[in-house]
Amino acid sequence: MSFAPQIKVPATYMRGGTSKGVFFRLQDLPEACQVPGEARDKLLLRVIGSPDPYQKQTDGMGGATSSTSKTVILAEPTQADHDVDYLFGQVSIDKPFVDWSGNCGNLTAAVGAFAINGGFVDKDRIPENGTCTVRIWQANIKKTIVAHVPITNGEVQETGDFELDGVTFPAAEVQIEFMDPADGEGAMFPTGNLVDDLEVPGVGVLKATMINAGIPTIFVNADAIGYKGTELQDDINSDPKALEMFETIRAHGAVKMGLISDVSEAAARQHTPKVAFVASPQDYIASSGKAIAAVDIDVLVRAMSMGKLHHAMMGTAAVAIATASAIPGTLVNLAAGGGDRNQVTFGHPSGTLRVGAEAKEVHGQWTATKAIMSRSARVLMEGWVRVPG
Repeated sequence: MSFAPQIKVPATYMRGGTSKGVFFRLQDLPEACQVPGEARDKLLLRVIGSPDPYQKQTDGMGGATSSTSKTVILAEPTQADHDVDYLFGQVSIDKPFVDWSGNCGNLTAAVGAFAINGGFVDKDRIPENGTCTVRIWQANIKKTIVAHVPITNGEVQETGDFELDGVTFPAAEVQIEFMDPADGEGAMFPTGNLVDDLEVPGVGVLKATMINAGIPTIFVNADAIGYKGTELQDDINSDPKALEMFETIRAHGAVKMGLISDVSEAAARQHTPKVAFVASPQDYIASSGKAIAAVDIDVLVRAMSMGKLHHAMMGTAAVAIATASAIPGTLVNLAAGGGDRNQVTFGHPSGTLRVGAEAKEVHGQWTATKAIMSRSARVLMEGWVRVPG
């Protein structure tokens, strides 16, 4: 019996923020995978090692968490005044599908560097020393992102002394600007309210802020669901009833936000929306053992990603946090003490993060003009990824 040999596809394995993913240039993919569809999804699933009923992704590049089961495709820009198109695919660990419904804010930090190294940025725009500004078209949500990538001796600088909680080693700082960060089309608050009553079977009626900024996110108060806001991953992820409750909240919130028409559709849309819970500052010990003091943060936030509590914070959810905190009256703003603010420092399971946002009310509707955060990125491996032909 004969077997098809493995095929080699040029790829780069990168860390961006607190996530890792496999990066491709569109032109390097097999021809059938250069367009959206079944062939592309099957390739990416096999690259990552999904679906895996053991939920380990041992036979692929994935790391068996939502933060490490990710793929990125970069292509020539389809929009004027942009350098590159960035398409993100969140690969399910145990199910055979790739979710294309949202962006990955953490991996965005690596897109600028990959675009420079991959030849998407004109060489005359790359300084010998300084910062290269890369204008990125985020193709999933059709938004502009600007990455400020440090350059040393004509090459992307990856090492440095910038520390990011959730990442063990320091690296070079990459500043990311999310322009007009409301996710997709429509209002930033799809229900028209800063706070809604969300009826959730088995849970009750929850106060919820549902916002489209960075990524569609549902914020609830920690004490309303029996938590303090200082929880770490094992406190949530080892509790099947808690995971089921969060998924029920997510499904009913998705319907209220108009993202799906029935709760049964939520299972096929795992990446969006996110669910997060907030609380006023308290002292706690982060997962690294680092002591986080209440006086050093404005608000506590814990967020779910792909059915599990995230070990730090998704970059896109950080945009949602920053934007919601800048708008008086949202649950995030109230937990942070209320009032006007253009930046917030929040505590997450791995430590703290400071993010900024600019929001304004126009004709009775809130809009966000920009959200800013600093991340870091690094090439981990480059060459070819192999998959069975």
